[in-house]
Amino acid sequence: MGREEIRQKLASAASMPKDVVMGAPVVTALGNFEVCVENYRGITEYTDTLVRVQTKGGQIRLTGKGLQVEYYTNDEMKITGELHMIEFPDGRKED
Repeated sequence: MGREEIRQKLASAASMPKDVVMGAPVVTALGNFEVCVENYRGITEYTDTLVRVQTKGGQIRLTGKGLQVEYYTNDEMKITGELHMIEFPDGRKED
């Protein structure tokens, strides 16, 4: 049994949110014009058409037009603009 599997079982058994136990990113979209990302590590690329956000599990890619990082803190960031696509890492890891 891998570490991630153990963490998932612990989170389920303790009724704790997976984002807290596993450090999973939380992505909240409001329509196609605003996205909040929590539990991220940093911004690896930032243009008006592409924002790449590094997370524990890989990179999240946001593509669109007129993209702007409205704000970012240690905990979350808000990206606005005309969002076309949000791509997530596949999340599979080799143990």
